[in-house]
Amino acid sequence: MDYFLFFFGFVILIGGASLLIDGAANIGRRLGIPSAITGLTIVAIGTSLPELIINVFATANGNTDLAISNVLGSNVINILVIIGITAIISPIPIFKHTYFRDIPFSLLAVGILFVMVQDRWFTATQTNVVGMTDGIIFLSLLAIFLYIYFRSSKHSPPEEKKQKQHPVWMALVFILLGIGGLYFGGKWIVSEAVNMAAVMGMDESSIGLTVIAMATSLPELVTSIMASLKGNSEMAIGNAVGSCIFNILLVLGVSSLIMPLPFQPASLLDLVMLLIASVTLVVFVYTGKGRKISRIEGLLMLGMYGGYLWFVLG
Repeated sequence: MDYFLFFFGFVILIGGASLLIDGAANIGRRLGIPSAITGLTIVAIGTSLPELIINVFATANGNTDLAISNVLGSNVINILVIIGITAIISPIPIFKHTYFRDIPFSLLAVGILFVMVQDRWFTATQTNVVGMTDGIIFLSLLAIFLYIYFRSSKHSPPEEKKQKQHPVWMALVFILLGIGGLYFGGKWIVSEAVNMAAVMGMDESSIGLTVIAMATSLPELVTSIMASLKGNSEMAIGNAVGSCIFNILLVLGVSSLIMPLPFQPASLLDLVMLLIASVTLVVFVYTGKGRKISRIEGLLMLGMYGGYLWFVLG
């Protein structure tokens, strides 16, 4: 039964991702906004639900190491694995608002997190903590980002592709069913993966960085791959970058309001890796011919993640 639920979770996850993409793309086209912007809101929030729900339960149960490592691990996967695999399938074009607004804001969020967990730099305390004040700052930054996003999205060019349109009610049903599929599929996968990892004797932080981070990133991965296969590869980077922003500002923000999250010294390496991944994304976007992530750059991203995983688990 455990293995059945594990694999059945993948079926639900893939089906949910497909419905979510169809519904979100339809709503986005009806509103006259690019699919990348749609990916940054409806899809990014929807696919960040597993991280948020797991962190809320983990924090409420006192598993704070799991909450921190889940977010760090998920964001590293979002940038290096999800964008990397999507770029290998099809080079990802980068819209103007993505490289002027979303990617820099994502890097800013990582930088602020890096500063916030260095309490020993600014106080006499011996423990680094993501506390309630940090959570309020995160949520305030999220509100600012959403305000900037909605203001700038009014000036974004409409979609040019003629694609099948569903009625609004049907698109909304697709979105709700898609989010439901992502949630239950991700929940079953995470539950069974944690059981299998516990049998292997992995500690809480390692489980969060690997098994749970990978499992909770599956919605973003499946959604981005299917978006690329459907010719919406530009939605993939909006989805991945948006999820990174929401994971830090929303997921950590809400989690730290429930309970202060001690930041262990061992997690600093993972945060540094996230910072390196974010800078790498910026370099790839702002260099080379055109604003895009090429297949070669996608392969380099996957190689970076493989090296990081080998170092962490080796």
